[in-house]
Amino acid sequence: MSMQEIAEELRPLARLLKGIDLSDPAAARAAIEATLPFGGDLVASIRASATAAAEAGWLLPKENGAIRFGRITKDLEGFSVDAVFMSSPGPRHRHPKGEIDLCFTLAGEARFDGHAEGWVVYGPDSTHVPTVTDGSMLILYFLPGGAMEFL
Repeated sequence: MSMQEIAEELRPLARLLKGIDLSDPAAARAAIEATLPFGGDLVASIRASATAAAEAGWLLPKENGAIRFGRITKDLEGFSVDAVFMSSPGPRHRHPKGEIDLCFTLAGEARFDGHAEGWVVYGPDSTHVPTVTDGSMLILYFLPGGAMEFL
């Protein structure tokens, strides 16, 4: 599988995500889970493909300390999509248009910013230091318009 093939596998998911209003993150997360259940077949297929690509080494070609990452696509249905392997804090940043994260636990009882694996949503103009505790995660970040500002 190639980066392009993973991007195409993500396309139906991105099409459904683009209609979600991120201004109320809890409501957005509920809407995403109702439409794209974390335990559903599409997410399971994406998990298998992304995990295999990460294990093969080509999905996460860049490294900064304990964090490995890679860009899947710059524009997929209006989102940039990045893959990140984390087991510790990442760089503080702001989401001008919000962020939708699809989090897969790889080891331990990992939590992303206190959330168990699954969907995590940040609203427009939110800021955080992305942090994985108690294990490791592979996270797919969907950024509307590719908008992110490192602080």
